[in-house]
Amino acid sequence: MPAVSPEQRVILLVDDQEPDVVLIKRALKKSGSKHPVLSVPGGLEALAYLNGDPPYQDRARYPLPLLVLLDVRMPIMDGFEVLTWIRHNPALAPLPVVMLTGSKEHGQEKKAHELGATSFVVKSLDLGNSDLFRTVTGLMSVAAQ
Repeated sequence: MPAVSPEQRVILLVDDQEPDVVLIKRALKKSGSKHPVLSVPGGLEALAYLNGDPPYQDRARYPLPLLVLLDVRMPIMDGFEVLTWIRHNPALAPLPVVMLTGSKEHGQEKKAHELGATSFVVKSLDLGNSDLFRTVTGLMSVAAQ
């Protein structure tokens, strides 16, 4: 990936389901977002990215994100564990984190908010007209200021 200019802050998408990654990237691009979307396939990779650990140590290629889109259900380290780690890291704690889920299981949204999620969104097939699109658009306009 080429270097990203400072005004072109990135969105970090953490999701182990490649079809969802493709749909979310497409929806954000279609929305007119000028922010590149970088994706990692799981919680451990998200921590490495955010920490600047190899292979993500080059901040010109892998800058700190403007926003994190974080899937709840992932193997090895789930989204709640990643969110907890982010909120306990003073340098990253202010980072907006939108928790994503494919199905709204009882208690997930409450737990996400208790752990400090900025927002909680159920993924839908129509991402262009979904809560995800509206949430990300709103958060990005605030975070970019």
